[in-house]
Amino acid sequence: MRAVPEHLDPSVVTQIDRRLAGVAADYDVRVPWAIESGSRAWGFPSPDSDYDCRFIYVRAPEAYLSLWPWRDVIETPLDSVLDVNGWDLAKAVRLLVKGNAVVIEWLRSPIVYMGDESFRDELLALADDVVERAAVGRHYLHVAHKQQAGKPTLKRFFYVLRTTTALRWLHVHPNETVPPMDLPTLLAEAEVSNDVRLAADTLIATKARTREMGTQAPPPQLARFVEVELQRAIHFETDPAVKHPDEVRATTDAYFRRAVASSSAR
Repeated sequence: MRAVPEHLDPSVVTQIDRRLAGVAADYDVRVPWAIESGSRAWGFPSPDSDYDCRFIYVRAPEAYLSLWPWRDVIETPLDSVLDVNGWDLAKAVRLLVKGNAVVIEWLRSPIVYMGDESFRDELLALADDVVERAAVGRHYLHVAHKQQAGKPTLKRFFYVLRTTTALRWLHVHPNETVPPMDLPTLLAEAEVSNDVRLAADTLIATKARTREMGTQAPPPQLARFVEVELQRAIHFETDPAVKHPDEVRATTDAYFRRAVASSSAR
């Protein structure tokens, strides 16, 4: 599958496609999933936002049996426009089990450069089976607090707002574990008040036409929303795990073997 909006610079998209093809050829890997991350996929880009392509790759089965395993990250040259790098499937699954929401977000990105739908769906199903809601909640809680600890800027506030809205989404969807990636969808599905939604939409529109948003305070209704939701989500810090570790290991091992075997057969 491919889902590349028309507003993305076609020359940059072409460069990304070339890099992904180069990764597959140079490292002898399959790339079943490559997406846009960062502010463009989160739904609040600036005019000068760079492109953050992230991908998951799979090696041949014998590569995972080596006594001297390969690095589990592939990086391409970083420049002012392009940031293209990816994780081995094994790394992605291990982080998924720990509740690292980055992998989940990659699977739900609205911008897909190349993608195998069955690969995405199976990995999302695995996430539903093995990921602890509490771990995902802690991930977003810690990201929000880390951003709050830095120098206050409106750009940084967007990162706080998105992670806080993800926590709100988890609150109103108590039986689900995998939140949407982009802020507009999160706002739509998290049952936020009209004044919060309107203030967020206005701030997103301002960021879309402004290169430097400065350090002024965020709209008060959004600041209050963040304060309330972060306090509400504090329970994630102490919520216990509910899944048995042995069952999680068995499930992820079985998934990984299937995924690697399926990749080598293509």
